[in-house]
Amino acid sequence: MKRYVYIIGFFFSFFCYYTQLFSQNSAGVISGDFDLNMQTYSEDKSIGAEAVDEILLNNAYLNINYTKGNFSAGIRYESYLNALLEFDNSYNGNGIPYKYLNYKIQALEITAGNFYDQIGQGLIFRTYENKRLGVDNALDGFRIKYNINNSIHLKSFIGKSRTYFTYAEGIIRGGDIEININNLLSLKSKTKFILGQGLVSKFEEDNNPIFNLPKNVAAYSSRFNIIHGNFQYYGEFATKLNDPIGSLTLTENNYAKGSAIVNNFTYSQKGLGIVFGMHRIDNLEFRSQRAKERQYIINYIPTLTKQHTYSLLALYPCATQSDGEFGVQLDIFYKIKKGTFLGGKYGTKINFNFSNIQGLEAGNINDSLGNSIEQINYSFKNDYNDFSPKFYYSDGTLYFRDFNLEIYKKLSSKLKMNLIISKQSYNKDVLEGKTPGTYGIIESNIGIVDFEYKIKKGHTIKVEAQSLLAKKGDGSWSMGLIEYTISPNWFFAVQDMYNWGNPDTEKQIHYFNVDCGYTKGANRFAIGYGKKRAGIFCVGGICKEVPSSNGFNLSITSSF
Repeated sequence: MKRYVYIIGFFFSFFCYYTQLFSQNSAGVISGDFDLNMQTYSEDKSIGAEAVDEILLNNAYLNINYTKGNFSAGIRYESYLNALLEFDNSYNGNGIPYKYLNYKIQALEITAGNFYDQIGQGLIFRTYENKRLGVDNALDGFRIKYNINNSIHLKSFIGKSRTYFTYAEGIIRGGDIEININNLLSLKSKTKFILGQGLVSKFEEDNNPIFNLPKNVAAYSSRFNIIHGNFQYYGEFATKLNDPIGSLTLTENNYAKGSAIVNNFTYSQKGLGIVFGMHRIDNLEFRSQRAKERQYIINYIPTLTKQHTYSLLALYPCATQSDGEFGVQLDIFYKIKKGTFLGGKYGTKINFNFSNIQGLEAGNINDSLGNSIEQINYSFKNDYNDFSPKFYYSDGTLYFRDFNLEIYKKLSSKLKMNLIISKQSYNKDVLEGKTPGTYGIIESNIGIVDFEYKIKKGHTIKVEAQSLLAKKGDGSWSMGLIEYTISPNWFFAVQDMYNWGNPDTEKQIHYFNVDCGYTKGANRFAIGYGKKRAGIFCVGGICKEVPSSNGFNLSITSSF
């Protein structure tokens, strides 16, 4: 603790001194932000919420950054006393886990300390922070970037990834090159070509007394981007060499390689946008250390499902299955012109979305010579041998499917409407790691209507009604929301989620919440009270389990 006090004191003195100096010389800029979240926890047997010994739990973050010319530096102080229940309890105490120095010299950029980065879409490497998910795997080490004539972009880095307040055992080394073909060859073509190649390697000692584990594990990816007028194509292929995370038993392990292929096609013009995506993932979870906790994951697989913001649409979210999945998604955006029968006075916006995620087909276990031993179900990859499923199987196990249609229309100068209908299929056993056959696939039909009415200048009221009909799982739900905003300062909201269709009548519960907030400039204060249901919370296909709770919450954010 004394060490942290000395560090904080040093940086505080440093920033105070230079703030005074630079204010006199009009040189250098100090900026930052503050984020505080506090929650009380009361026992509520009806929803399974438990009280905590501390009564009040706390997560807080303070970022301070300094910039002068080509030089920048910063620190982040974090406090978990103790961490909110939905966060891993290894986030405990206070400290400065993030600090960096950065300098740019013409086309060269050097970073020392902590940094976030990714290669391509992140299939083989991505470090990032998401406070809502409790994810922060920043690399601690060195990074060098160099830009050659705005045609060739080079990047290299080495370090260890953050886990809570410490670092993983593995040493991460990587490099990436991206080439803009048009700039390199001075092509005056309407079609643009961009190529990229990345490589990442992890070194970790083999301390396993039973298995012979590789000390060096490599992963590489190749990407290709074509842009022509209204069309764009992006493709990326990734491979990770064998890296057994842990044995299923004392005599079995999985030494299979990992792979992924991603394709995205985009077309856009005025009033119309079409996006089609496809990916195939097989055993591509890359970890900085052989451990089961997700805090050690250093790559990212983008989801191929729509990221819903409405509560009941996101009640059963899709978690990306890095062990193996085949997914497709189609997004169509269309705006009906003003003055037409369907467009009306203000026009109408329509968004159709379809996504389908399924498992891969059963394959063969191959010995070291590549000879097939037996065909097994894909969910049981094991033994010392390499297991490789087939590329695609039309009858693969369904993980998730979503049809949804959204219609947004401005009805008058004061009234706006958003209407959504959706049909979802959710494999609860696979996506939540349950025993096969426990829940099966939950089929749900969802309808949402959202009205926003401008009462007068600065005063707006929003009314939202949602309904989810399902027979399995927790059954049917309804949700209502009323929000009143007085711009630019105040907002008030009342919400109720009612699980009226739960097969267990004792669990047909109202989850009532009330919130209010005040905003002034760069400062925002919000306080609320209510019940939260236990469930799965996801952002971009990365998910975590959230426990039920009953209590007050306080949020304060500020930037300077």
